[in-house]
Amino acid sequence: MKIVKTLLAMGVATGVVISFGLCGPPLLGQGRSYVPERTPWGHPDLQGTYSNDDETGTPLERPAQFEGRTHESLSAEELKRIVADRNERFVEGVSGDEFAGGLRPPAHLIFDTFDRKNRRAWLVVDPPDGKIPPMTEAARKRPRAPGGVSTNANPNGPFNSWLDMGLYDRCITRGIPASMMPAGYGSRYEIVQSPDSVAIRYEMIHETRVIPFDRRPAVSDGIRQYLGDARAWWDGETLVVETRNFPVETAPQRASDRVVMTERFTPVSKDIVEWRVTFDDPTTWTRPWTYLMPLTKVDRSQEVHEYACHEGNLAMRNILSAARAAERQAPPPAPSKTP
Repeated sequence: MKIVKTLLAMGVATGVVISFGLCGPPLLGQGRSYVPERTPWGHPDLQGTYSNDDETGTPLERPAQFEGRTHESLSAEELKRIVADRNERFVEGVSGDEFAGGLRPPAHLIFDTFDRKNRRAWLVVDPPDGKIPPMTEAARKRPRAPGGVSTNANPNGPFNSWLDMGLYDRCITRGIPASMMPAGYGSRYEIVQSPDSVAIRYEMIHETRVIPFDRRPAVSDGIRQYLGDARAWWDGETLVVETRNFPVETAPQRASDRVVMTERFTPVSKDIVEWRVTFDDPTTWTRPWTYLMPLTKVDRSQEVHEYACHEGNLAMRNILSAARAAERQAPPPAPSKTP
């Protein structure tokens, strides 16, 4: 399925998640008083496999049609109409030419579901206006990091090396939080707990973060990891994961390598975990901001499967060899005219 990377590598920063909507009343009518079961060692038990396929298509920011509105002001009936309209437009796009062209399988083989049951009209919950805060002047002038996660920033090359392609295309990582955003298929995530750590496993691309609870000091500032350096702790029933030490290639939302990302996993019912992600980087935005997305527990028939993708696959060779072939076919430069 690697050949659909261009379609799926949108990530969060595009403004539309390959994801759809949770607004109006609390999730599935649940209040905030839910108390989850405990592990044998006493921690809230969040273990299991989750999916957010149903959130595919949700805009990251509040759409203009909801100017002045809040999630709380949207009724369940309004959200139902919004979701029905999104699904109708999506199916029309699949049936038409929206996803046509290029080297990819038919769209009906890419997407896991065509009847999404979004729970939000948009994702950003802070600031309250549902908009990502303005970028700083320095951030606006900051050049895009070379390589990065997706080759979408460099779709036409030149492709002189595998390094000219993104980490996602090279089957290394989608980065975080992108690896937990729905991408049409492979939107499964597993949480496994132990007394001293929590592991979060992502189906796309075959990665596992093992995050300690002991609040050990952060690694040296000179050590940068694609998924950052994370620490976890409990805040009541909520699992909190703080991550820093990203390299510029995978800093989320085109932030700087100073960004600190804080995730909060709060169980709000037996089968729903509310996932909030906050980005704090004063060199990139004028204030921190947060988005929210529900994760739905699924049964064992939907467990995480192998994502069979690796850096040395045929796509790398084919892209580079095609670039060399195009160079050989290019017309020779016109001779310079002597005065």
